Amino acid sequence: MLSLTTAKALREAGLAWTPQNLDFFAIPLPEFEGQVFAINDMTIMAGTLYGEAAITFHGSVEWALDHLWVGEVIWLPREEQLRELLEERLLGEQQPALTLETSRYGYRCMVAWRDEVLAFEAFDASEVYAEALLHTLLT
Repeated sequence: MLSLTTAKALREAGLAWTPQNLDFFAIPLPEFEGQVFAINDMTIMAGTLYGEAAITFHGSVEWALDHLWVGEVIWLPREEQLRELLEERLLGEQQPALTLETSRYGYRCMVAWRDEVLAFEAFDASEVYAEALLHTLLT
């Protein structure tokens, strides 16, 4: 799973999020450190509240929390979401624009971006896709 630090960097780089069922997120408050939440049809739902995007809590949630605004939480995109977002950014680049392979460090992602082939390495596939996506967002 993507680290909170990397997810924050993606958000700060302008990665937009429209919450969907089964998306993961974290609440960046000390009392929720290390906890990951998932939007689902039963207890945590994405919707609109007072005209703004919100995450609402229902049912048997262990603590009394009614809602949070989407901007107050950090989206933790899954590996396939990161790959899809990266592929969208790479449309029109030379082929193959994106490859993923194992390396001695975990994974290596090769990206064709603006007439260069760039390599990113990380222990986790989500992290390596996120590093490449972050590069495309910042350049």
